[in-house]
Amino acid sequence: MCATCGCEHSGVVIDLEERLLARNDHLAGHNREWLASVDVRAYNLMSSPGSGKTTLLERTVRELGMPCSVVEGDQETTFDADRIRAAGVRAVQVNTGAGCHLDAVMVRRALAELDPPAHSVVFVENVGNLVCPALFDLGETARVVIVSVTEGEDKPLKYPHLLRTGDVVLLNKVDLLPYVDFSTERFLTCLRQVNPHAPVLPVSARTGEGLSDWYAWLSG
Repeated sequence: MCATCGCEHSGVVIDLEERLLARNDHLAGHNREWLASVDVRAYNLMSSPGSGKTTLLERTVRELGMPCSVVEGDQETTFDADRIRAAGVRAVQVNTGAGCHLDAVMVRRALAELDPPAHSVVFVENVGNLVCPALFDLGETARVVIVSVTEGEDKPLKYPHLLRTGDVVLLNKVDLLPYVDFSTERFLTCLRQVNPHAPVLPVSARTGEGLSDWYAWLSG
């Protein structure tokens, strides 16, 4: 049972969930105010495990041409933070243990440790999960949802809340389209049923295809 995410539906747990979310939203507001005060943009990257978030981040922080730092969220290990540091930028690892998402308190502590410089970008790589991260405002500037072509084109209808909250959707691993049973047209049809407005950027973190559009979106 994950009481904070509402996986249990008794009246007591629902009331607890509402109070926890309200507290989280209050703290997220403080994060947002602080980030704005130092002119730092924060992007919350959400996806399932294996979508290619970390590979995308490694390439992004090397090629974006802007000062960046990263908050890495995982249940255990420092593997992803180590990869990001090897790419040349500062990273703070947040391990959630049994938790399935980051929250505003975790991000605030990580930001205090990162101390990002003014006029920079912070990427928050959330725990790989298509449900719980969507519920928790972190104080981010925008939400980035990453879906890979290896996951199936019906993901927007199976996980509508996460896809609905995305400010941009990256369709990753498009270099594998010739080898997988994935219909981009059906994916877009499903996505538009839950999120009519978010731009969709086909990309390949491995080959670099489409990444110029991603970087242009970040710089816009």
